[in-house]
Amino acid sequence: MFNDFKEFIMRGNVVDMAVGIVVGASFGGIVKSLVDDVLMPPLGLLLGRVDFSNLYVTLRDGATPGPYVALAEAKKAGAVTLNLGLFANTIINFLIVSLAIFLVVRTVNRVRDMQRKETPAPTTRDCPFCASAISVKAVRCPHCTSQLDA
Repeated sequence: MFNDFKEFIMRGNVVDMAVGIVVGASFGGIVKSLVDDVLMPPLGLLLGRVDFSNLYVTLRDGATPGPYVALAEAKKAGAVTLNLGLFANTIINFLIVSLAIFLVVRTVNRVRDMQRKETPAPTTRDCPFCASAISVKAVRCPHCTSQLDA
């Protein structure tokens, strides 16, 4: 049983999948930092100094009544909140990851298409009687004069 498990783990596609998951998780962290630390602060400034991570609506006050200065304070008080800013950050994260995946898939498809176009159709074949290379259009072998199938 252990040998079967080891064989399963060592298959190429399992290892490739594991590498993809690890790289994807790292990429997700990079995109989260890009959105939270690079894109949202200038966007918040453009929209009137809005901090998207603290953009929320209080649905019900917690143990200590509001208003709360920050989302962390509202959560600490036990308030029920609708976290619109965090949701906006998550949507932007999703869009950036989707765009990156789209660009990778598009590039892979273009490379695959270029490879398909680069392999020309064969212009010769072997004569089944004398094994000489002949044109694919030939109906008679020029070397042994055998009649060939079309």
